[in-house]
Amino acid sequence: MNPAAVSVSRNLIVIGAASGAGAPDPATAEGPDALRHYRVFHDTPLQHVEWNAILRVPREALDTPLHAVRALDERLAAEVERVLLAGNFPLVVGGDHSCAIGTWSGVHRVLADRGPIGLIWIDAHMDSHTFATTLSGQIHGMPLAALLGHGDAALTGIEGMEAKLRPEHVCLIGVRSYEAGEAALLRRLGVRVFEMGEVRRRGLATVFDEALATVRHGTVGFGVSVDLDALDPEEEPGVGTPVPGGLRRAELADALSRLRGDRTFVAMEIVEYNPRRDHGHATADAAGALAGAITPL
Repeated sequence: MNPAAVSVSRNLIVIGAASGAGAPDPATAEGPDALRHYRVFHDTPLQHVEWNAILRVPREALDTPLHAVRALDERLAAEVERVLLAGNFPLVVGGDHSCAIGTWSGVHRVLADRGPIGLIWIDAHMDSHTFATTLSGQIHGMPLAALLGHGDAALTGIEGMEAKLRPEHVCLIGVRSYEAGEAALLRRLGVRVFEMGEVRRRGLATVFDEALATVRHGTVGFGVSVDLDALDPEEEPGVGTPVPGGLRRAELADALSRLRGDRTFVAMEIVEYNPRRDHGHATADAAGALAGAITPL
C-alpha cells in the first residue's frame, strides 16, 4: 500500500460476500442483499459510504462446500486488495464467517511487505476448527484456524501458503460456545481469548482496550471481525448460530467507536446476518449501528 494513501480521508466501501456454503443454514448468503436493500449503511457528513459488488460463488465451484468457500474467498481477497490499494476502507458484509479467510488474506496481501497485521475477532464461537477436530464439518467454524495457518490447504493456501495472522496479534472477544479441539489449538498457539464471563466481570470497555493494545503491538495495521452472533439473540435474533448471553448492541457500538480516527484500523467485516431469522429488521439495524460506530474514519 502507498503510505500516502492512508494520510487522506478514506471512503468506506461495502463489499458483499454472499457466503452460505460454509454454514448449516445457507440463508446467510442472503444477508448482503438484504442489508443493501434495507439501506442500513449511510453516508455521514464526513464519510462517504458506498456499496461495491456483492460477490457470489461461481457456478463451476458449487459442487462442494470446500470448492465454493475457496472460490468466493479468492474473489473476496482480490476485491479487498483492490479497495485498500485505492486508499479506501473495506467493510466486508457476509454471509457466513468462512468469508473471513478471504477478507484477511486480502488485507495481508497488501500489508505483508510492511509487517504483520492484527485482528480482533468478536464472536460467540472460536471458529478455530480444522477438518481433524470439527464435529459438524462446517467450514464457517474454521476460518480463524485457517488464517493462523492450520487446516486444509484449500483454505490456508488462499493468497499464498503462509499464515496470514500471527497468534500474538489476535484476540477473541465474547466467546461462549466452543469445542475442545479448537480451544486446544488456540491455547497451544497462545491466542488471547476473552470469554463472555471475563467480559462481564471486567467490562467490555476494559477488555476491548486490552485487545486493542495486543493487536496494535508490533503490527502495521489491524482489523475487526464481527460475527453478529456475538450479540445477545434476545435483542438480535437474525443470526446464523445464536447463543444466549451475548453482548448488547449499544455496548459493542460504544467500544467500536474508540476506533474512529485510528489510521492503523484498516478493515472491518460484519458477518452471519440471516434475514430469515430477523424480526422487524432489528439485527439488520444492529449491523448498521456497528458500522456507523466506526465512522468517520
